[in-house]
Amino acid sequence: LSSALLWGPPGTGKTTIARLLAKESASYFVQLSAVNASVKDVRQVAADAQERLGQFNMGTILFLDEVHRFSKSQQDALLPSVESGLLTLIGATTENPFFEVNAALRSRSTLFRLKPLDESAIEQLLQRGLDLEGATATPDAMQYLADRAVGDGRQALTTLEVAIALSDSNKVDLELAEAATDMKSLRY
Repeated sequence: LSSALLWGPPGTGKTTIARLLAKESASYFVQLSAVNASVKDVRQVAADAQERLGQFNMGTILFLDEVHRFSKSQQDALLPSVESGLLTLIGATTENPFFEVNAALRSRSTLFRLKPLDESAIEQLLQRGLDLEGATATPDAMQYLADRAVGDGRQALTTLEVAIALSDSNKVDLELAEAATDMKSLRY
């Protein structure tokens, strides 16, 4: 498994992809956010990874969300561990990595560009959410929620969650979907 940069808008599955890669590769998964992580945190992850590799022969995936928020020197701190293979870096960014991620780190990573989810994918995601909640939705409510999500799966699920909470019978109709969209807007 090589290091990767996942570039795409919010709600397109960057974190989910990282977790699936860790699960399928039987690697230890560490998640940090570049918003509040430091070089000290990265060094600790690398030290723990070295110990884990020695004791259990288990690789470590470091998922660094918002990697573009790390300064160039913070990104440089990742290089030795990524280059040696001690850490498999999966960096997630909503910003163009050609401008926001330093060239040395980019060259050691495979870049994957994710696009907003299409309506069909959003509807599948909504259906999974309904199934997990033991709820149902009318076709027009599903269409409305998918349209309003604008390719953002997380937004679609959040709005669905609000609609289900507003429902007395765990059945979401168009009126509840519209109310949930209004409630979500007010909440933010």
